[in-house]
Amino acid sequence: MNDAPSTRIKFWGVRGSIPTPGPGTVRYGGNTSCVEVRAEGEIIILDAGSGIRLLGQSLQHEFGAAPINLSLLISHTHWDHIQGLPFFLPAYERRNELRVFGYDGTRARLGEILAGQMETPFFPVSMAAMPGKIEVEELREMDFHIGEVRVRARFLNHPGVCVGYRIFTRAGSVAYMPDNEPFEKLEEQLRNRGADNTGHHYKAPAEERADLVEFLRSADVLILDAQYTDEEYQGHIGWGHGCISSVVSLAAAADAKRLILFHHDPNHDDAMVDKIVEKARMQMAQLGKSITVEAAQEGSEIILQAHGSAAALLA
Repeated sequence: MNDAPSTRIKFWGVRGSIPTPGPGTVRYGGNTSCVEVRAEGEIIILDAGSGIRLLGQSLQHEFGAAPINLSLLISHTHWDHIQGLPFFLPAYERRNELRVFGYDGTRARLGEILAGQMETPFFPVSMAAMPGKIEVEELREMDFHIGEVRVRARFLNHPGVCVGYRIFTRAGSVAYMPDNEPFEKLEEQLRNRGADNTGHHYKAPAEERADLVEFLRSADVLILDAQYTDEEYQGHIGWGHGCISSVVSLAAAADAKRLILFHHDPNHDDAMVDKIVEKARMQMAQLGKSITVEAAQEGSEIILQAHGSAAALLA
């Protein structure tokens, strides 16, 4: 038996913008952003898109009547990252504790935004009426701990306030960058965003990219926004999302060990995601890198072992 520490990463929602159920997305999945990380006795949830509903059902089945202690890291408060929270079953049990972490939403505080989506006329049950012990903490520090797990945060290039997280465990590190646009055309992006350009004050594009590369340096698993093809991106500058070439270039510069393409466009069916993966792998090879490239798939798992290798286990 291998008693070495391990970290388990499971994908519950991998889609961007809006849930996309249907025959065309069965293989990669249609639920929006939600990733579960288990390490050092902690259960850490990355974002609360529609995928968190399935995670909640799984946790209820696993733990039964036993209490569950959970930590939820919110990258930002756009709908595809928070609208699954009202359907998260563990939050409806008094015995369970849910600590929600995130950063200042600029126009409204994090707790107000999460509670606001559950107010009349949007939802029949208020957040205050959820029986579980829910604590919302608006962070100021960009480096903190959840138990023995170290977490670092960094502001990303996305309209409003959005952060990415890097989680460090004894088995390795996981970087989660769900919504991030390349910095090369930053001035044009900010012009296109207009009033949505709030919160974070950016440095020069080259400095921002260099800082991001260092933030991601040698990540064992890099989960990165790859919503657009390069051609599609030209019509979406300023929307806050990545494209194939920028994602591959970033992972290569950071010497990540494994690149997971994430936040699939709702207009991309399984066949299109296959083509994007093929294109990304080809570009990575052209850069002379042997980094593993895959698309995030709902229900799939990655296990990091303490020696640093990762083995994929498909559910």
